[in-house]
Amino acid sequence: MSADGFTGGPPPGARADWTIDQDWDSYTPAEHEVWTTLYERQVKLLPDRACDPFLKGLDALDLHRGGIPDFARINEELTRLTGWSVVAVPGLVPDDVFFDHLANRRFPAGQFIRKPEELDYLQEPDVFHDVFGHVPMLTDPVFADYMQAYGEGGRRALGLGRLHNLARLYWYTVEFGLLETPQGLRIYGAGIVSSHAESIFALDDPSPNRLGFDLERTMRTPYRIDDFQQVYFVIPSLQSLLDATLQDFGPIYARLAQASDISIAEIVPEDRIFTRGTQAYAAAGGRLAGARCGQTEPSDR
Repeated sequence: MSADGFTGGPPPGARADWTIDQDWDSYTPAEHEVWTTLYERQVKLLPDRACDPFLKGLDALDLHRGGIPDFARINEELTRLTGWSVVAVPGLVPDDVFFDHLANRRFPAGQFIRKPEELDYLQEPDVFHDVFGHVPMLTDPVFADYMQAYGEGGRRALGLGRLHNLARLYWYTVEFGLLETPQGLRIYGAGIVSSHAESIFALDDPSPNRLGFDLERTMRTPYRIDDFQQVYFVIPSLQSLLDATLQDFGPIYARLAQASDISIAEIVPEDRIFTRGTQAYAAAGGRLAGARCGQTEPSDR
């Protein structure tokens, strides 16, 4: 989790890298029950919606034992599979800290869990969004490499002043990406798989555009953090996403500096169209999306 605007160092109790102890023993039975409620609701919904790597990762990590998962236990299997680990953080962290964790195959996750009355909307990402939504995909070797490459690229984007472009890549892949499969479109983005309402909206609703992923086109497209998406980008494979990232972004940033943004709902002639959306949802004014969890990507300034 990352956000800009930090002026001081880590908060009290946090280490220099902004990590804290998860303190699993301090969770209450009520907090564990919130996890169980959210988990059971999503696992009933996600078969035939989430992609196979996510579902396999969910099984591999066995996130349904004893309520909120113990990060130490998760890390035993996650590290064995891909060399990643989950580290607890007190909330949103500075961009440079976020990128450093990713580049070193550490995923920063919020320690707290939402309250029972917040099941369907939360401003700041919690442990359910971060662990249920993000961590299963980190068991896949290709996606794990993509996330590390993204972290390494983030350092450069900070230095070149192109963080807003790179943030859009994270948003439309890691958070809200769709995958093309022989069985149809499937979800891999954490912001979708952790949201009951958007897990349905992203695949079934006629309103949003669903377009083929193109790196530069995606990085030219703004997004909104407080509602369902008006556009989803579809990758043909996780390997294609990794391959797109393992290139020199310097020339790309130079071209983006000379290019204008593409509005969220716009379709351009070069787009590969899976679904030409009606945009009826946005035209009606939208509403708060299910289980939307604030800003979890690097800051889009």
